[in-house]
Amino acid sequence: MDEAADMDETAGTAGAETGIDHRLLTAIHARGVDPRLAAAARALSRAGEHGTLWLAAGLAGAALDGARRGAWLRATALTAGAHLAGMGVKRIVRRPRPTHVEHLVRTAGRHSFPSAHATSAAAAAVAYGALGAHAVPPLAAAMCLSRLVVGVHYPSDVAAGAALGALAARVGTPWVRAGARRAGGGVRD
Repeated sequence: MDEAADMDETAGTAGAETGIDHRLLTAIHARGVDPRLAAAARALSRAGEHGTLWLAAGLAGAALDGARRGAWLRATALTAGAHLAGMGVKRIVRRPRPTHVEHLVRTAGRHSFPSAHATSAAAAAVAYGALGAHAVPPLAAAMCLSRLVVGVHYPSDVAAGAALGALAARVGTPWVRAGARRAGGGVRD
């Protein structure tokens, strides 16, 4: 067992959670030996950097769905806001990225909790899902999983980021729906 795992085992309850985190990441990251899976995970990770994929999707929705443009822009703002909130939490918590597995991508920062990729992905899944974008939730789930495959987050980082993003977007969903109703466009309940 390596030194980090020894520390995890001796740190009490938090250590038990970190030990599980460590083992789950190791197991999921091992799937990245398949070159096709590793390539897909790298591509998703790059596309999700700074919430780029999700912001572009929201702006595309606004451009293509003129009747609900305002609602799409509101959903995009929620996604951006959730991403920024995740970045703020990351700066406060300052948890280091995993070091026991090889990182398959470069990262913009050194800190890992919460996963900003997962935060913006989950926010987009909820916010754009409320507008009927049913392809977003599975893509968001794949984005979250990609962060484990490439080895740059612990599962708890991804879970916390997804929870933060989903909660932020869920709180703002009535605002998105109000924008869609004003435009006479339908929304999903």
